[in-house]
Amino acid sequence: MAGERAAGCVFCEAVEHPREAHVLYSSEHNFVILNRFPYNNGHMMVVPKQHVSDFLQLSREQLADMMSLAQGAIEALRQCMKAEGINLGMNLGQPAGAGIDDHLHLHIVPRWSGDTNFLTTVGETRVVPQALEVCAAEVQPVLEEIMRRRSTAGPQQS
Repeated sequence: MAGERAAGCVFCEAVEHPREAHVLYSSEHNFVILNRFPYNNGHMMVVPKQHVSDFLQLSREQLADMMSLAQGAIEALRQCMKAEGINLGMNLGQPAGAGIDDHLHLHIVPRWSGDTNFLTTVGETRVVPQALEVCAAEVQPVLEEIMRRRSTAGPQQS
């Protein structure tokens, strides 16, 4: 984490090398990727394939696709990891806390009662006991099945 940041955009690179980047699912406009520096196990992001930093530049199709992938990711986290809650959000711009501010992304962070501890607060350290490869192997097939099912089910009924 303390090393120099690679040249180029990590998200654009992920589109070119999805397996190495832990891309879990790819659709027409967006993809779901595991966060390399997760807040919690299962922390993933929905990222536009288009290199864009301004949320207002996304088309309706891109936005609808992003939200559909977010719903699928949330369902997968509830099934695979028994997530009790979810943090869903974007940090738009460096002053808002974006670590990568030139390519927007939607964070999806699974949460459980009591999942924070003193290390995060006092020691500025996070402990994530599951390797990204293990998480990907667990969540990816479930997410793929959810998205396959969602694409054949037609419009969602309320």
